Parts: sequence; structure tokens; C-alpha cells
Amino acid sequence: MPGILKTWPLWPEFTKQADADVYSQEPSFLRAKKEIIEQYGKDAICQSWLKTCQALESVTQELEQNGADMIPAFEASKVVNEGFTESERERIKNIGCFIVRQVVPEDEARHQYAKFQEYLSANQDDVTGWPADAPSMYRLYDSPTQIAMRTHPNHLKVQQRLNELWHDASGETSPEPLLYSDGIRDRPPLQQFLGLPPHIDAGSLSRWADKTYRNAYHHIFSGNPELHDAYDLKARKDADQYLFPGVAHSRVFRAFQGWTALTPAAPRAGSIMLFPHVRMAVAYVLLRPFFRPPESGDVMDASKWTFAPDEPWFPGTFLQQSQLLSRSSHPHLRLQDCLVASPSMKPGDSVWWHSDMIHAVDTEHLGEENAAAVFIPACPTTPINKEYIKTQKEASLAGRPPPDYVFGAGNLNETLFKGYEGLEGVSEEAKKALGFYS
Repeated sequence: MPGILKTWPLWPEFTKQADADVYSQEPSFLRAKKEIIEQYGKDAICQSWLKTCQALESVTQELEQNGADMIPAFEASKVVNEGFTESERERIKNIGCFIVRQVVPEDEARHQYAKFQEYLSANQDDVTGWPADAPSMYRLYDSPTQIAMRTHPNHLKVQQRLNELWHDASGETSPEPLLYSDGIRDRPPLQQFLGLPPHIDAGSLSRWADKTYRNAYHHIFSGNPELHDAYDLKARKDADQYLFPGVAHSRVFRAFQGWTALTPAAPRAGSIMLFPHVRMAVAYVLLRPFFRPPESGDVMDASKWTFAPDEPWFPGTFLQQSQLLSRSSHPHLRLQDCLVASPSMKPGDSVWWHSDMIHAVDTEHLGEENAAAVFIPACPTTPINKEYIKTQKEASLAGRPPPDYVFGAGNLNETLFKGYEGLEGVSEEAKKALGFYS
């Protein structure tokens, strides 16, 4: 089964020559690299590199052959009432992404979309979005539609099930969900969109530079990437994703990022694309800055790459952006063959992906109607998340954007919008997840 990307979009490629000034003028890059080398040693890092690249040979072959069949789908009623079986848990944790169907009933999701269009039309002079010339990602966070979708009782129960896929021996966290306020998308047919190329959220250089964060990847740097546990919340709960503040970074730890569809979604119709193997993909991204490709010969032969301890270049890593990837800078991922479009979705279906997962937004939208989705992640209760939710609640009550989204929001005050309803009508369960009782 060939990859969906017949022609590679005009996404940026990352080369050492083009990015030289960025890295030579910022000491944090080389400092982080040297700290990791001092902690783990050249031999362990080189051992991990060879193991990871070898493992990716079979991973990418499987992705190319199976495409969207790699991504499992579950009915929300089953997830809510029964959770996941052991075999389902194992598959989910290995792949790192999946569909949960009808988290919100289809007719209810369609109703909420119609309500959103009315809200958008009534406030069009005050709503901004991105891209600026033809917005489809709106700077709205508490429209009645967004609040209704994220506080839906099924959504809260599904999020708890997803948080339970993580484990924490410290006892300092809980799978009880906290509700993170995010944006909304409404993309018309035929609108090209290049703004979200292959990337990983939850920070960029912070994965290497923050000592707590990089400790979550201890096995990757110590020569044993096959032992990496991508679901250890004890290792991840105190990581500083916001070490380098920027518009692309979130203070909150999202166990799974998520979209819930308001309209039908399908491959090549504005959908999301995923790299359905979280463990070895993130290992490769973390190890890649330590190695220089051969000047000639087979670039796919990992043994020909040279250990580069003194080069500050971290390909696709920019302080204020998410971790970016490209075909030329990360060749062993074979992105053109292995980025998989999410399976078709109905209104009310949701797609979820691990916080370390490579993903991108399809540049094409060849569908016949708008591709609309509410961004709703699954966030467990952690000390950092609880503190954020408190500040988010205060911002929401005042009509301001959430703390993670103040960049570019101007003087947004949603309480002044026509049709604004606020949080008055939400359930007690939702209020708890919104930080009212913490």
C-alpha cells in the first residue's frame, strides 16, 4: 500500500548550511548535547543509534505496507463501559494513535457545528484566526460549541480511559481528566494549508535541555532504546515543556492530543496524518542531532554516519516552535511513505495521538464540505497540570484566551461576543475537570 503523499508538499527541509546562524548564536543547543554526552557517553549513544535505525527498517516497512490499517478504531460506548482489553492496550501503546468513534453522538455533533457557524457569523468582525489571509484555525476557546464538546460526559469518561494507559509509581498523579481549553478548526474545501508540516509537540529543545524531561528518555540515550517506556508518567510529569516559551509550546502535559470531528473527515480531505509508531520514531528524533550523514554513499546505512559531538545543529529544532521534521534531515523515517492519513471519521468521532507522535495536517482538502474539528486532548491530573488549569479557569471566566494561547490573541474578550454562554451550565463533573474545586 503506497503512502498517501504521492507528491511531497512544499514543506520546509532542514539543512545545516541554511540553519547555521540559528544554532551558532544560541549556546543552549551545544550545551544540551555536551551534557548528554557527558552523562551517557559516546558508546551508549552510538549503540542506540544503530539499534534504532535497524528497528526502523521493519517499522517503516510495516507502515508502508499497511497504511491506515495500522490505526485501530474503538466504539466510545465500549471504551466508556469496559475500557481496553490487555491486547488492545498493548496495540495502542505500541502504535500510539487510534480512533474512538461516536464520543459525541453524530446528530449532536452536527447540531454543535451549526451552532458554531452561527456564533462565528455573529462575531465575524471580532474573530481572528490563522492563517491570517484565509483563517481556518480560529482563536476561539470558549464558544458554546467548544464548551459543550469538551465537557460532554462521554468525553470526560473517554479521557479518563486514555489517561489510564499511563502509569505512575510515585502516586503523585491521577488519571482523572483535566480539561484543557484549545482552539477550533473550520477549513473550507480546496483550501491549501502548509502551516503544520511533520512535527512533534510538547516542546522542542526542551526534550534535550531540561534534565527532568530528558530523563524520561533515559533508555534511549543509554544504549537501550528497545526498553523505552513511552507511558511512564512518573518520568514525564515534572518535565518542563515550556523551558523555551513560544506560541507552539504547551505548559500542560497532554497524554494524548486529540481532534473531535464536527463534520465528516477523510484522507486527502483536510485530515491529520500520523506516524503510527511512537517509541522508535521519537528515539530516532532524539538521537539524530548526535550524528552527521555520510558525504557520499548510502545515507540509509546508519553505520556510515559519523558521531558529531561538537556540532550545535539540531535539525528541525527551533526554540519557539514544535519539533519539526523533514525528509532530508530525518531520512530513516521515510516520511513520504510512512505518514498515514487518519481513517475516515463521522461527526462525533475522535482521533487521538501520543504526545511524542510525529503528525502533520494534510495540505489538501478535496472533500465537498468544510472539515471542522474541536481540539480536545486527554490530560491527566499532575501537579503542573493542576496549576495550569487554575490559571486557565481564571482566564476563561474573564473571557481571556488560555495562558498557552495569549500570543497573537490581542484584546480578545469572549464574554462580549454575541451568543456567549460561558461555563454556567456545565456539569459538576466538568467543573471539577475545569479546576473549580481544586
